Amino acid sequence: MVAQERAVRTREALVRAAAAEIDRKGYAGATLSGICKSAEVSMGALTFHFASKSELADAVVKRGCEVTRALVDEVAGTQGHALRSVGALTLGLARLLEEDAAVRSAALLTRERPDAADWAAAWLPAVRRLLDHASGQGELRAEARPMAVAALIAHLLVGAEVWRRTGSGERESAANRVARLWELVLNGVAVGDV
Repeated sequence: MVAQERAVRTREALVRAAAAEIDRKGYAGATLSGICKSAEVSMGALTFHFASKSELADAVVKRGCEVTRALVDEVAGTQGHALRSVGALTLGLARLLEEDAAVRSAALLTRERPDAADWAAAWLPAVRRLLDHASGQGELRAEARPMAVAALIAHLLVGAEVWRRTGSGERESAANRVARLWELVLNGVAVGDV
């Protein structure tokens, strides 16, 4: 039992270290030796859990998507205005991109590795459902098509991830920037106050 618990801790440490390394250096720049050093485990321990760098990256994407789905489940399960839920989900995702290396790495790996799972698949279907509901409830202006608003949100979040990664010397967080932009979006798509 002790060996099994140690194996779980080692695997978790490797996934966390890989997320941080991929977040800093990208998939191509991340090295297994750097991940081992950061996780304070041997290369043998890494290869016991993951047969390849690709398999380890897949575990990072899976972790990022799990964290993302937990937020989606929390927000999508609330009652009230659907458009308000879309806003809460968008801002929550921006915060995750700001604060969670596994989420940032999942978003990055989606772009860098075409064979990787798509991070947006963890949240975009819920955004689309909520926007369809908002439209059906009369919360969206007639010209604000749900698919177009969903595409805009996807672009905002990709922008937030890239902004966080590249910055431009400004101190404003990507999450705060998305919050300000979301207010502009609401002014253009919402009927009345939301």
